[in-house]
Amino acid sequence: MATLTPLPLPQSFEDFCALFLLFIAYSTLGWCGEMIYCSVPKGRLCEKRGFLNGFLCPIYGHGALLVLYALRGGFRNPFLTFLFGALLTSALEYFTSWVMEKLFHMRWWDYSHYKFQINGRVCLLNSTCFGLACVVLCHVVHPWLWAHILGLGSAVIVPLASFISGIYLTDTVLSVRSAIQLSAQMGKLRELQSEIRDHIAEKREESAERRAERREEARERARALEVKARQRVLELRELEHREHHVAAHQHRVHRIGVKLRPEAQQRVIAQRALRAADAVIADGIACC
Repeated sequence: MATLTPLPLPQSFEDFCALFLLFIAYSTLGWCGEMIYCSVPKGRLCEKRGFLNGFLCPIYGHGALLVLYALRGGFRNPFLTFLFGALLTSALEYFTSWVMEKLFHMRWWDYSHYKFQINGRVCLLNSTCFGLACVVLCHVVHPWLWAHILGLGSAVIVPLASFISGIYLTDTVLSVRSAIQLSAQMGKLRELQSEIRDHIAEKREESAERRAERREEARERARALEVKARQRVLELRELEHREHHVAAHQHRVHRIGVKLRPEAQQRVIAQRALRAADAVIADGIACC
């Protein structure tokens, strides 16, 4: 497949310096693109992007050099440049995310909330943007930029690259130290978070046990009240039965009293008649 002008391998110290300036240029352009990409949706300037303290993202510089060397400057067919550029840059992004997470126990980006993504490390949207950026890089930016860097001459390239490399190395050391310190602090925070979660879990267990005990006590009280209520019902039924029995007995006594009342009246009359007869006999005897 036909390709554009490939990026030559460095053969001398001056070539290394020129390649380093190219790397710094693409890292800076990547940082600017990242800032614009993140700031436009928010409508304001977002926080500084990237791992380093300076105004550059090395992953874009490495990605640009990887694409230029792997694709030999890019294919003449823009679609092939887009396709292979997207695959290469996505692989680099995934690998960089994995390595940085293993080293510092942190993630500098997470695409888990995107619809099409792989483990939160790469996503379809960014891969598409990287593919388009590779087309612009290979077909527009790189030929112009590389020609201007080489046009500076060794009198400018070597001192400028040496000066910038000193700043870059210092920034890298400071950034790595800050990342290690931040990782240690994050580790302590994770431990504290774990302790808080364990404490909350214990409190929840204790609360659940208390609620279970209260429910059991409530059930026992309910059972006791139910037993008392049943006993009371039985007592009321027995009392009702006794009252009914007494009422029935009183009714029978009343009926018997009604039947016996005429006979008692006849006895009283007979006794009165006998007493009257006895009185008459007594008077007769007294007169004689």
